[in-house]
Amino acid sequence: MHKTLFSFLLISTFFYAQTSLNHVVYFDTDKFNIIETEKNRLINFIDSLNNKTIKKINIYGFCDDRGTDQYNLILSQKRADAIKNIFQFTNTDLNLISNVDGKGEILLKKINTKDINTLRSLNRKVEIEIELFEKINIDEYGRELPLTLESNLLVGDKVILKNVLFETGYSYILKESIPILEQIALILKEKSNLYFTVEGHVCCTSFERDAVDRGTGKRNLSFSRARFIYNYLLKRGIDKKRMKYIGLKHKFPLGGDSKFDRRVEIEITSIKN
Repeated sequence: MHKTLFSFLLISTFFYAQTSLNHVVYFDTDKFNIIETEKNRLINFIDSLNNKTIKKINIYGFCDDRGTDQYNLILSQKRADAIKNIFQFTNTDLNLISNVDGKGEILLKKINTKDINTLRSLNRKVEIEIELFEKINIDEYGRELPLTLESNLLVGDKVILKNVLFETGYSYILKESIPILEQIALILKEKSNLYFTVEGHVCCTSFERDAVDRGTGKRNLSFSRARFIYNYLLKRGIDKKRMKYIGLKHKFPLGGDSKFDRRVEIEITSIKN
């Protein structure tokens, strides 16, 4: 049975890997109220977390090296509390906030009279650390999805050539995609036991038709794009006996944003020992 990248989504499971995001809010000297520009930056940061799976939120307040230890501990705690108060007016689950701590002063590591004010201003801050769970899809063979050419590939697998982008309506790739395609060629040259078909796809046509190639005026854009990749790999030393190419028109849309349908895939057809 062919195992395409898309059918895996129906039979795959997932787990979470931990990662983190960070944000810093800066304060005026001896102040714990948040200035408007910093408040707006903070709210934008919090809004960006709406689609994230949060494990824990840590909030740490700091001061510059002026003032007594006791004064700085109190001020840094007030700054941390001020940030927590902003979270209270958002959709954030406050139970996720694990630490709201004032850490006191940050000592200057080196003294340069020209830079001392700048260094101190950077130490008057609150650091916000968001610990995240990142969802990772795993297929029935224990492989992370989406598949890449570095995966332990099987016959029937399809790998999308991610970030290999074509000029709209044309069969040649954008300049910034050339290094990516060059790396793909190197991997395929190294994995000489893989035999494959380059498959071109297009978006936004009716009745599964192909799109028009603006360079030739012919309605075979998916075919032309697959051929472009084939020829590029051929020039980079990939044996033509290992490769075929085909245009699949608009027969296999992925769903969602149509830009992802403008793609080229590699389907593994044989693996030689």
